[in-house]
Amino acid sequence: MTTDTFDGVAVATKANVYFDGKCVSHGITLADGTKKSVGVILPATLTFNTGAPEIMECVAGSCEYKLAGTSEWKKSAAGEKFAVPGNSSFEIRVSDAYHYICHFG
Repeated sequence: MTTDTFDGVAVATKANVYFDGKCVSHGITLADGTKKSVGVILPATLTFNTGAPEIMECVAGSCEYKLAGTSEWKKSAAGEKFAVPGNSSFEIRVSDAYHYICHFG
């Protein structure tokens, strides 16, 4: 099931803009202090580095991703998630807009 909304959140009004605008996200903080980001990646192939572990949840569109140390591209579509270890990286290929929630931690 895809997450459609978050209730009772604080939203960072300044966007995080990465890769010359190919990825734009906003940080949110839930009432319990949990931090997430919500955003969109436009068509591109990009590499992201992680500090903390992340779970990428697709809310619309789709992507292909490849975790550091692997050679296999896997697909993630709306309603699906994939986990990325902390202190690692992943490549992501997007051919149509990929709307996501990044769950930290």
